[in-house]
Amino acid sequence: MKYYQYLIRRFTGMIVSLAGLSVIIFTVSRVLPGNPARMALGPTASEEQVEEFAAELGLNQPLPIQYLDYIQGLLVGDLGMSLQTRSPVANDILWYLPATLELITLAMVFTIIIGIFLGVVAANNKDGYIDNASRLISFVGVSVPGFFIGIILQLVFGYLLQWFPITGRISRGFEEEVTRQTGFMLIDTLLSGHWAAHVDAWMHLILPAFALSMAGIGQIMRITRSSMIDVQRKDYIEAERGLGLPDWLVVYKYTLKNAFIPTLTILGLLYASLLGNAFLIELVFNFPGIASYGVNAVLTNDFNAIVGVTMTIGLAFVLSNLVIDLLLGRVDPRIRISMEEAT
Repeated sequence: MKYYQYLIRRFTGMIVSLAGLSVIIFTVSRVLPGNPARMALGPTASEEQVEEFAAELGLNQPLPIQYLDYIQGLLVGDLGMSLQTRSPVANDILWYLPATLELITLAMVFTIIIGIFLGVVAANNKDGYIDNASRLISFVGVSVPGFFIGIILQLVFGYLLQWFPITGRISRGFEEEVTRQTGFMLIDTLLSGHWAAHVDAWMHLILPAFALSMAGIGQIMRITRSSMIDVQRKDYIEAERGLGLPDWLVVYKYTLKNAFIPTLTILGLLYASLLGNAFLIELVFNFPGIASYGVNAVLTNDFNAIVGVTMTIGLAFVLSNLVIDLLLGRVDPRIRISMEEAT
């Protein structure tokens, strides 16, 4: 029963966090320089037209009234109208979000596989050449901006070697042949029965996903390495080696499993943060996702779209935190017991 009380407390905290985020981002979006109505109608619109459109948007109301109206719409899934697309923001987010989810999911796969592998290899070769090389990769991934890595990948693998396309989600020749059903290009190409388009969609994803994953690879590699080294010093690991168990069994079943808890904690936050980190990557690769939609919203002072995108990223963060807490409780029962004692 205490565990369910903990979950209720977490859900309550999520709602409070999202409510606080909505107040901050709503206020900031309303006080940005520039007249949203003027920017939406263009410089040729008359002052009467601008004032009429501003009244239609409710911009002539006091800020608290505007916020209450926005929250009433938010409770029924209405995020307002986008000034740049002239369509509901909720529809725009549903349209652009699948592309970004594909991108960050593949980036997360690269992060988990490469980061954990390098961390394990570095820990097993502590202070050796492999360890130093892995730490150099980690340093580059964390310190070099993702958009710069993306540009380098475009120049090397897209322009010089011409192995991968460097812009978009799919080649123009396949666009009309693939019917949008789910919004996920990898799935839609399969549902359309077009194998060549499916392969082409994969080729368009690899470079931006790898560029986006580099920072995460560096973080996961360092955390996995330090956790592995710490666990390897435990007495039960020495006892298992003394019993003659194979090294691969000791490393991957006993050492990595116990060293994975700090890594799992970071992975949850990292997945949500990729939504925010994808902004510049999507711009560099001209990738039509929610991040590029959010950048255009900021540039055009599309306040409803700004709030909608920010709330989506905030929701991703709180949900990721909740999921990681639940997974940690399953992986390590001691964490679940501490959760119950905290209620």
